[in-house]
Amino acid sequence: MAVIMHETSLADAADRLWEELPGHRVEILNGSIVVTPSSDGSHQVTLSRLTRRFYDAGTDEAGVEPVQGIGLWLPTGSDDYAVPDLSIVDIDFRDEAVEKNCYAPHVFRLVMEVTSSNWGNDLVTKVETYARTRIPVYVVVDRKHDEVLVYSDPVGDEYVTCSRYKRGQTVPVPPSVGVTLDLSVDTLLDGD
Repeated sequence: MAVIMHETSLADAADRLWEELPGHRVEILNGSIVVTPSSDGSHQVTLSRLTRRFYDAGTDEAGVEPVQGIGLWLPTGSDDYAVPDLSIVDIDFRDEAVEKNCYAPHVFRLVMEVTSSNWGNDLVTKVETYARTRIPVYVVVDRKHDEVLVYSDPVGDEYVTCSRYKRGQTVPVPPSVGVTLDLSVDTLLDGD
């Protein structure tokens, strides 16, 4: 008896995983499917509070919008996309939809990831991918190593500048984002 295998594209396989794993984040990074389990409470509280802080800092006046979990179309592969935890995008980002609920990279001013169980992707793969995509600022709330990293000035596959912040310090949001805001490392790490 012959078995007929139905071959699908990488994008189709990612879609199928997204449907079969509710609550998980499915991304295609450098031609590989990456699945992240659903976030814990501290992760979500951090994102909710950050969103409020950005609004309070004047995002409307700056022409930017804080949004959680929207797709970022990546130029690294034909089906590549990421879904950052939090993004600061141009206010008219919806005009720049590419496909699959993803938006063109040039509307992203900052992307932020709060590490979870697959923290290696956030600290290695996404640093290179976001630099190559020319995302101006990439912030990693690194709960694994208890610090916050701010990458800026992308050139090639890397960021020229990486600033590390420890507990007790504040993280200044780079001016290129459009708002003036200092974020507590402790709040970013703990969600408090």
